[in-house]
Amino acid sequence: MNLFGNNIDLARKSMQYLWGKQQITLQNLANVDTPGYKSKYVTFENEFRSRLKNAALTRDDEKIADVIKDSKFIVHNTEDESARLDENNVDADVESVELSRATLQYMYTAQAITSDIARLRSVIRGQ
Repeated sequence: MNLFGNNIDLARKSMQYLWGKQQITLQNLANVDTPGYKSKYVTFENEFRSRLKNAALTRDDEKIADVIKDSKFIVHNTEDESARLDENNVDADVESVELSRATLQYMYTAQAITSDIARLRSVIRGQ
């Protein structure tokens, strides 16, 4: 019996995605001065949302759990043109904002998991 339904698994998968997004963004920032480097980005939400929505229509918790478990993020290379002579297309300002956003989302998700566990602990103790 899963006391949280799919909530903990969903939050864990979100944290994996956000961690990957932070790593790719940090890689972009580390290569901001590397000639010819093309920035990378991570996708997850759109495909995951679509698959999860289709599984939810079946109202089968096991199918929903499988979608959550089997989902992965995808790393893409950008081919955007660069205004720089060295052909590097990393925009440090954009990458910094994305890193901050992913970090805040990661922290919020961790806090949500902690709150779920604290509520369960409270129920078990009868408080």
